Amino acid sequence: MTALAGRTTARSAAPITADEFRSVFRGHPAGVAVVALRDGDRRVGFTATSVISVSADPPLLAFSMATASSSWPAVARASTLAVSFLAHDQAELSARFATSGIDRFADGGWRDLDTGEPVIDGAAAWVRARIVQRTPVGSSHLVTLEALRRHVEPGAGPLVFHDRGYHRLGADGRL
Repeated sequence: MTALAGRTTARSAAPITADEFRSVFRGHPAGVAVVALRDGDRRVGFTATSVISVSADPPLLAFSMATASSSWPAVARASTLAVSFLAHDQAELSARFATSGIDRFADGGWRDLDTGEPVIDGAAAWVRARIVQRTPVGSSHLVTLEALRRHVEPGAGPLVFHDRGYHRLGADGRL
């Protein structure tokens, strides 16, 4: 038995496998974002479906990324970055920023803020943020950010990722 949040629970023999864990989150829809930053003279960006709101006061958000990611060294060095929350018509752009071994910025669709961080054109929203903490967790890092500036595009619907595919939310999908 072990204590968990004030309760006593039976200890499992072993955790679920990575594939079993992934199957749970394939059924859990998530918004899609592109995290982008400057690393010296080059731009670095990647698709993330792990962006979460942490606190409204102070305004904090976070995302996780694998330590083995080719973008991790740049994130480990960065002090600021931008998170662009993609609009429902940006699935192709999301796929581009999820592709390894290419220049993800080569085909355009972005612009630099006056502070240097790239943001995605036509995104439903973006947040410029300061990195406040990088916490190693398993084979990943949880990167916590303080929101410094934001833009919200009125009427832009979000891009959603669910069960290995992109989806859009329509007015008819509201509860």
